[in-house]
Amino acid sequence: MVSLVVPCFNEEETIDIFYAEVNRVCQDVPFTIEFVFVDDGSRDRTLEILRRLSREDDRVHYVSFSRNFGKEAALYAGLQHSKGEYVVTMDVDLQDPPYLLPEMYRIITTQECDCVAAFRENREGEPAVRSFFAKLFYRLINRISRTKIVEGARDYRFMKRKMVDAVLNDREYNRFSKGLYSWVGFETEWLSYPNVERSAGVTKWSFLKLFKYSLEGILAYSTVPLSLVSCLGLVFCLAAFPGLCVAVGKVLIPGGPAAGWLSMVGILVFLAGIQLLCLGIVGLYVSRMYLETKGRQIYIEKETDLDIR
Repeated sequence: MVSLVVPCFNEEETIDIFYAEVNRVCQDVPFTIEFVFVDDGSRDRTLEILRRLSREDDRVHYVSFSRNFGKEAALYAGLQHSKGEYVVTMDVDLQDPPYLLPEMYRIITTQECDCVAAFRENREGEPAVRSFFAKLFYRLINRISRTKIVEGARDYRFMKRKMVDAVLNDREYNRFSKGLYSWVGFETEWLSYPNVERSAGVTKWSFLKLFKYSLEGILAYSTVPLSLVSCLGLVFCLAAFPGLCVAVGKVLIPGGPAAGWLSMVGILVFLAGIQLLCLGIVGLYVSRMYLETKGRQIYIEKETDLDIR
């Protein structure tokens, strides 16, 4: 059996389209399908539709959160509730095309790999600004982190149960699945496909949300920013010493001009800004440590039609 883990947040327009497309693609495949939809605190008719599908089809199951906990929490909940020997994580908007499922199954059952992951070979139809910053993020995180992430990688993965269990054993509160899949290891085969537009509705990922998500990935899998803060402090200390010597020399030389207050204020403001930047970076790491030590639940389940395995 193959469990399809599908996070949903205000996706009333796409669920039925997704359900019909998966059934069309998987008519003659050599495996059975289990749908595990996760309603991430939707405010539209998402939960109502999932209840209907669950009544009409025994293969459809759902988990509903008490509020919006985010996609990472939804993925974690879906993996917890999945029962298949293989588990697929994918989006409900068809940007993770279901037609790849038979090929992904063929690869994972005929080759020596534990996971088949999909990535977009292009970003056609995406805003230029978003594409630019996405490429910048992948280049940055792969340069400063030992956990490598393929550019254009999606959360569209076809995994064996042992890899799923490894991911579930990592119960950190601040989750970044793209990095986590790479961090746990296991052999992964990559499958490319052209960019696909949403089947309906609008994206829930604004530029600000994507920026926060990328920041989460950097903080979760790299300590380089902390090292840069230390190096920055050292550079400014070394640069300040000769400047201080020159300023003292001018004061001691008879008739030498004294430094103006405007330049002094400018230097102080600049250095204060650098200090606040460094404190902010350290604070981001400390805040994540704080959230982890509180031991809060990753999600709170309000309603479901199945039990955790």
